[in-house]
Amino acid sequence: MTETTPVPTPLSDEQLDRLEQLLEDTALEDAMRLDQIQGYLCAVLAGPQPMPEVDWLADVIGSEDALASQAGREATDLLRCFATGIEAELAAGIPPILLLYPKDEADSEDSPSDYVPWCQAYLAGVDASEEDWFEALGESELDHEDEENEEVNYLDERLFPLMVLTGEAAAAAREHGEEWPEGEEGERIIDECEEDLPQAVTDIYRFWLAKRGQPTIRHETPKVGRNDPCPCGSGKKYKQCCGAS
Repeated sequence: MTETTPVPTPLSDEQLDRLEQLLEDTALEDAMRLDQIQGYLCAVLAGPQPMPEVDWLADVIGSEDALASQAGREATDLLRCFATGIEAELAAGIPPILLLYPKDEADSEDSPSDYVPWCQAYLAGVDASEEDWFEALGESELDHEDEENEEVNYLDERLFPLMVLTGEAAAAAREHGEEWPEGEEGERIIDECEEDLPQAVTDIYRFWLAKRGQPTIRHETPKVGRNDPCPCGSGKKYKQCCGAS
């Protein structure tokens, strides 16, 4: 695994190596990779409310059964420390040094870092939020012909690097019949987004941190918790049933 620059972390290099080993244990076959975990945590610790530890641990490790395994229990201790460090840095306005794997692991020394899994995991964390980020800002109540919502625009702007690096921005442009820069211009945009990504996720965290002390929009229908029984009557948890879509 490679890092863009030396990283301040509450985990020592030995602990990070051990966590990587644990994540490859057969008992944790559905666990995320370390780069995905960092991206996911940066998102689920942000938002209108941070995701409860019990939820993100199960998501990261892969299942509650995996959590109960010997490897899962040891990984849990390391992940708690890892998450605490991430949240402390974000709250202090310190951009995280991204833990990234090379695109070509067979030639890791010369291969550029792969931002895609990290960004995809972050966006998965956004989708996993119990309260939709944009609905929390009142986007659904906007008449788009009226004055725009500055907070929605700000969040869109700070999410832009993730949308570019996952290819979603280009796909959305083409879907709407718009041109997307290619060649040198496209590469320049990608380079800028890679450079901006750590600051962008820090800004997003601090944006939500400031918002949490303000009144939020109340929903008339009670929100179903991710670990609550699914209201469809399947007997499964909401996140494993209708909430998975």
